[in-house]
Amino acid sequence: MPVIPKDLEQRVGRAVAHYWRTLASQSRKQRKGKKADRAGRAAVVAGKQMNGFCRLVSDVLTANGMPEAHIHLDKKLELPGFFRPTKRWDLVVVYKGKLVAAMEFKSQRGPSFGNNFNNRSEEAIGTAHDLWTAYREGAFTESPRPWLGWLMLLEDCEDSRSSVSIDEPHFPVFPEFKGTSYMKRYELLLRRLVRERLYDSATFLVATEAEGKKGKYKEPAADLQAKQFFASLGGHIGTILAGQS
Repeated sequence: MPVIPKDLEQRVGRAVAHYWRTLASQSRKQRKGKKADRAGRAAVVAGKQMNGFCRLVSDVLTANGMPEAHIHLDKKLELPGFFRPTKRWDLVVVYKGKLVAAMEFKSQRGPSFGNNFNNRSEEAIGTAHDLWTAYREGAFTESPRPWLGWLMLLEDCEDSRSSVSIDEPHFPVFPEFKGTSYMKRYELLLRRLVRERLYDSATFLVATEAEGKKGKYKEPAADLQAKQFFASLGGHIGTILAGQS
């Protein structure tokens, strides 16, 4: 049985709080540096706001028997691609020369949900397709099928919850997209990434800025909850280690 922290909800909450507090801290530093107009972007690209999730995943990996030395969080994150030389993932697990798991931790806050949603969608699809094609072509030597995961944290606000219009100049879009918000579109995206086996598991979290700083969040979809994400990952690690014993 996979090992999942008994206080998983509280630990996810702490990771959510770390995200919002880090953004706020980075924005304050930018304003002091007289770059207030770039504060929001700088906070996003600084790359440290999702560290709480990285640490949580690392703890779950070690709890399920994966030695810490094989978990890469800060460096050695590049993996071969097929359409490009390498892709830098957010977390990589390589055990005894075999690729075990690779994960992405992504977030989005307002106000530019439209373009960012399309970019995130293309990134998620392209990243997985690139890796699986490289895997098929033997890029990872004799590695068994690795586990791929995608964790998404979205700002819960009026713009992310409101219905968005769709242009259909030539052909109708699939009906499930009509009248949807960006929040719902992320839910559909993550669910389909898993159902199409581009990723083994995905989790979708939403939080307002005010509540997020307190560690409070919501999980809009029952099939995209954190506990399922970590159970799937823990089970995979157990299977890999059992095969190496």
